[in-house]
Amino acid sequence: MNHTATATPSAPRSKLALVVDDDSFSQELFSEMLMALGVGDIHTASTGRIALRTLASMPRTPDVLICDVFMPDMDGIEFLSELAKKGYQGGIILVSGLDISMMAIAQEVALADGLKLLGAYTKPVPQNVLAQALMQVDSSA
Repeated sequence: MNHTATATPSAPRSKLALVVDDDSFSQELFSEMLMALGVGDIHTASTGRIALRTLASMPRTPDVLICDVFMPDMDGIEFLSELAKKGYQGGIILVSGLDISMMAIAQEVALADGLKLLGAYTKPVPQNVLAQALMQVDSSA
């Protein structure tokens, strides 16, 4: 039986998230925090290029995308530019364990490209901070 088809129209839709980070520990940590915060469907990608392929195969646009700024192959800034070209409409949370100045550049790129930036944080990101960022998704839905 397809439970989606029998769901009432007022049933809340489960949030969908994509975590893009080349560090597997960070992927796992963000996934666990998102689950604890009620996000029901979480996908992960280790590079920007894999994330673009993952986005193309997802059933809908993720409500939130957590993106590391420093990744091999395609960094967060290049990835953000690609998201903007594709008209990505979900919320974005930028994270980095490194250079704060690069984070500022990534924020500027996201905003200049018209992306919906929910926040930019250094790792590790406390769960309550992530919860506050996710509340912005709820308030804009």
